[in-house]
Amino acid sequence: MRKRALLLLLLIVSFWSMVSYGQAHIVYDSSINGHFIGKYCSVFSDTAAVSPFQKVVGNPGLFTPSHGDVINLGVDNKIHWVKFAVVNGSSENKIVMNLAHSIIDDVGLYVVYPDGHIDSTLVKEAMPVDQREFKHQNYIFNLRIAPGDSAVCYLSLKGSKQILVPLSLDNTPSIVYNISITDLISGIYFGIMIGMLLYNLFVYFSVREKSYLHYVHYIVWVTLTQAALQGYGHRFLWSHSVWLTENMVNICGALSGISALYFVKSFLQTRKNVPRLHLILNLIIISYLVSLVLLVFNQRIVSYHLIDMNATLCVLFILYSAFRLYQKKYKPARFFIIAWTLFLVSCCVFVMKDYGLFAYNMITYRFLQVGSAAEVILLSFALADNINILKKEKEESQAEALRIAKENERIIKDQNIVLEAKVSERTEELKSANEDLNIAMNTLKDAQTQLVESEKMASLGQLTAGIAHEINNPINFVTANVSPLKRDIALIIDTLGKFEELALGDEMDQVAKKQKVASLKEDIEYDYLMTEIDYLLKGISEGSERTAEIVKGLRIFSRVDEDDLKKVNIHEGVDSSIIIVNSLLNDKIKIEKHYGDLPLVDCYPGKLNQVFLNIISNGIHAINKHFDGKSGGIISVSTNQLGKDHVQIHIKDNGMGMDEQTAKKIFEPFFTTKDVGEGTGLGLSIVYNIIKKHNGTIEVNSEPGLGAEFVITIPINQ
Repeated sequence: MRKRALLLLLLIVSFWSMVSYGQAHIVYDSSINGHFIGKYCSVFSDTAAVSPFQKVVGNPGLFTPSHGDVINLGVDNKIHWVKFAVVNGSSENKIVMNLAHSIIDDVGLYVVYPDGHIDSTLVKEAMPVDQREFKHQNYIFNLRIAPGDSAVCYLSLKGSKQILVPLSLDNTPSIVYNISITDLISGIYFGIMIGMLLYNLFVYFSVREKSYLHYVHYIVWVTLTQAALQGYGHRFLWSHSVWLTENMVNICGALSGISALYFVKSFLQTRKNVPRLHLILNLIIISYLVSLVLLVFNQRIVSYHLIDMNATLCVLFILYSAFRLYQKKYKPARFFIIAWTLFLVSCCVFVMKDYGLFAYNMITYRFLQVGSAAEVILLSFALADNINILKKEKEESQAEALRIAKENERIIKDQNIVLEAKVSERTEELKSANEDLNIAMNTLKDAQTQLVESEKMASLGQLTAGIAHEINNPINFVTANVSPLKRDIALIIDTLGKFEELALGDEMDQVAKKQKVASLKEDIEYDYLMTEIDYLLKGISEGSERTAEIVKGLRIFSRVDEDDLKKVNIHEGVDSSIIIVNSLLNDKIKIEKHYGDLPLVDCYPGKLNQVFLNIISNGIHAINKHFDGKSGGIISVSTNQLGKDHVQIHIKDNGMGMDEQTAKKIFEPFFTTKDVGEGTGLGLSIVYNIIKKHNGTIEVNSEPGLGAEFVITIPINQ
């Protein structure tokens, strides 16, 4: 009886002490374990950058009473103070205070005892859980208030996210039980989410449907968002990273929104079905990305507000897109609308709980988890239903394809009967057409052969004219020297006869004979005669040597072994070709030779000589046309070795040249730039084929008015 009276006396004294402080008070006993005490608190929000404890403890008039069980302080840069007075009406030596909102950045607790003693504790969100007094993500503090004693508690709160103050008082066994139940329920939720994640990931690898991969991403970020909001991410995943602890709520919120939008675009095929809404969804994704960029610049509050706005737009436009598609009889939208509506309702309940429209209790606190878990399960059903729809459509398309195939088979059989009747008829027509084609082909071959022969005859005519002209000059020189030589020899023979008569006769003495001989030599102009004979013989010798040189060049040019590969001197072939066309130069076109040191080359000599002849002849024609028969033309022939395996022959003229279009066509059969009757258009085509037969290349470099250069490259060894 005395103990009860003493306890009552202590309570009365404490009460009057509290009244002297001007405080409302809480009498703690086991009946209020786990109950929120917001209505017993008063609140002061300081807009100053720094709000020292001394400022608020000495100004009780700054505080205004709170009327809700859970205080909602919103999202801002202010420093918020929450004050309450407590009397320990239990037999416990300490009271455990639980602030079950783990995403507040900074929490400071100041406990003022009646004797003026103050206990203070500061805990930051980024403080690792293993360094806290209670190894839990919630802000849990021991209030060391003896039974019957009282104290005034001040909470200093600052954050960059939504600040709720679900504040409760417990004893140690009660708080352990409550947070164990909380952890158990959260564990069930995370187990469901992880199970659905693994299930859908397995389905993705089985069917390779892209929607499942987007859905897996969505589940990952929704799960991490819940883990960040409830503090489990900080407790188990990123406890020692300050930056992640401060920003993961925003990061996970933004990425869950982005992954949701990607899933919706893939699942509902918005690009094809609702292209305008597809564009809006892309704009929301960009806005989410902007909110992430703001975190880099430490704008967490702006980022949080932007994510909230995006989330609202995201939910509304996703539902609108789903309803639009449902109206269009898009079957996968049915489950989707149910799942997303359920999630939207859970979000609304969760938000309205924060603003006091619903009571803050275990059901409303967990309603978002229930809604998101149900949404994940229903969306899995939606994906499965979509797969079934696709499977059914595939089966229907296969059945339709089979029906069409059978119909086609029947039509083909009918057509075969008709076709077989026509085949014989058409066969006869084809035979007749084939015979006509064979006749036309033979005619074409004959015409082609005649054209090639015509080109060869043209070359042969040019060859003959050149040979006749070249041989005619030395032969004429020899012929012109023969007559005077015969006359001089006859005169010498006649004089020798007279010398013989004089030598055999005895009428004259030796002196008279000498005088007679001298007289005879003088009569025939012996010294001049001998000089003339020597000159005539030298001229005949030179003419015969020139003729022999021409014959040698002709023999080199017109090799009879042109169908056999031979190692030959390229320079000899070029020289022989120049000899052949020498008559066309008319002393108005100059030939310049710049020969390099070349090895013997495997080639078909006769065919290669024809290449040189055709190109040089075309050059002469271009020069004559450009200079109008006047002098000034130059044909330059140069050779060089290209690397170890090839040689090059450059034949360049300063004739009229050609444009790029003409140069592209110059090796085509029957293409010619000459006037009608001057060429067949086969010369350079034959040249191209000969070089191709030598496994070589021929290129032409030309500009109008600047001449043309042909570059022939052939391998040394075939």
